[in-house]
Amino acid sequence: MLFRSSARRTPRRPRRRASTRRNTPGRTKAGSTRSITLGNAPAHFGVTSAHPAPLDASQHPESYVVYREVCAACHSLDRIAWRNLVGVSHTADEAKAMAEEVEYTDGPNDEGEMFQRPGKLSDYMPAPYPNEEAARAGNAGALPPDLSLIVKARHGAADYIFSLLTGYVDPPAGVEIREGMNYNPYFPGGAISMPRVIFDGIVEYDDDTPATTAQMAKDVTTFLNWAAEPEHDERKKTGIKAVILFSALTAISLYVKRFKWTVLKNRKIQYYPPSDKSH
Repeated sequence: MLFRSSARRTPRRPRRRASTRRNTPGRTKAGSTRSITLGNAPAHFGVTSAHPAPLDASQHPESYVVYREVCAACHSLDRIAWRNLVGVSHTADEAKAMAEEVEYTDGPNDEGEMFQRPGKLSDYMPAPYPNEEAARAGNAGALPPDLSLIVKARHGAADYIFSLLTGYVDPPAGVEIREGMNYNPYFPGGAISMPRVIFDGIVEYDDDTPATTAQMAKDVTTFLNWAAEPEHDERKKTGIKAVILFSALTAISLYVKRFKWTVLKNRKIQYYPPSDKSH
């Protein structure tokens, strides 16, 4: 015998045909969510952020020159001291001479007043502006970020910095750029307040290297990659020494446990009391 279910069947809705939406050409503003939101994929610079290669110290003198001549006018480097340059890009005398060119406020002295003194190797590199308000006033309201950790703080790391410095182009058709902004497809949103600052020939290299835009962008990116982790090479060397040391200690511990400690651990001591024998 057949039974019919008392539940009512829901009538099926007619299927809608998938309609292809045409992209009507229109004018979009750079920086809106409907335009570029994440930026283009940065070009490969050759230094991966996950496992950076050992930093070449021979590149650092030229790298620091580009930062000093181009970037230091607006951006600070708060986490780098003059002593960090010793043995990397400059000798101790060169770094000391550069530090002494800068006047630092120190004190108080015996009279309780602050005074100016020449810089020392232990001093950190000076900021271009005394405070955040002055930095915004000098850059049309935009705050130039500190570059100490800029490579670590951006997706793409060194690849992103290199692509950003070399990626300034004219906006494509249909993209409007607000006054005071510049178009860069590698910047999230496409509109960036920092103008193009690297041009061919603005820096003179001591070794007569052609000062092309790509070369200078590569050099300053190399310097910023080092500045984000100045202890990188020393940390890796210390890590290798630690691995070798702990491996030796582990081998010695296994040997002692196997051939020395097991003898004591498995030793069985039994006590047999003297028997009472009647004489």
